[in-house]
Amino acid sequence: MEKLYFKDKIAIICGGSKGMGEETSKLIVKMGGSVLIIARDMEVLKTVAEELNQLKVIESQFVEFFSCDTTDMVKLKPLIKDFINNHRVPDYLLNLVGYAYPQYIEKLTLDDFKRNMDVNYYGQLVPILTLLPYFMKEKRGFIANTSSMMGYFGMMSYATYCPSKFAIVGLTEALRHELKPFNIGFSILYPPDTDTPGMAKENETKPEECKILSETVKLLSAEEVAKVFIKGIRKKKYNILPGEAKMVWLLYRYLPRLVRWFMDGDYKKARKRLGK
Repeated sequence: MEKLYFKDKIAIICGGSKGMGEETSKLIVKMGGSVLIIARDMEVLKTVAEELNQLKVIESQFVEFFSCDTTDMVKLKPLIKDFINNHRVPDYLLNLVGYAYPQYIEKLTLDDFKRNMDVNYYGQLVPILTLLPYFMKEKRGFIANTSSMMGYFGMMSYATYCPSKFAIVGLTEALRHELKPFNIGFSILYPPDTDTPGMAKENETKPEECKILSETVKLLSAEEVAKVFIKGIRKKKYNILPGEAKMVWLLYRYLPRLVRWFMDGDYKKARKRLGK
């Protein structure tokens, strides 16, 4: 990585206080960039902001934060407007908000589906809609959204999660095309299983079959994913696929029936192992 690639650049990072978002924030600051991190937990934000301030390498850098649910446009809009008035239009919007609630379909409610879509889709859409007028006016900007490996294929127990991640891909595709005349770049991050607080929470409700299916998957650290993410952004890659995500993406793109056959077989074996 170039040491000061983000010198004089500003990034707004939604979900920047934990997991992949936190590690991405750290890398940008280490490379000379200024950041505004947005998340809900004020105490966590304060702690992370202190750590980020210790990583600054240029006197002109700044680290700011505010607590906000990024699905709340009424609250988010004035906060972003004040930030821009105090600084300028940022160079990057990085959306790393999201969560998963793996569960058997018969145990899910309609509210479970709505909440997952609300956080994973609208939690990224609202910051985009908030910043787009500024990016379009200046004819510049870069937006990176977070999907998942399950943004291009589905598996058991993730019926609430997969649609929201597919939706992020569709949204980014449409915006990339429409906003080409405005010189706004886009990336989609497709993380594989990653060791984050969110993953630990997932494991609390993950069905046993799903745990068995995940046994052979290599778990990446949040730092490893962030490094690939930043490298992809620097190269203006549209699809950013860390770890096994790239191989699975290629297989599913060109040999979808084969991938489904393997997944169905593994699912059958998992159920048999559990005596089902």
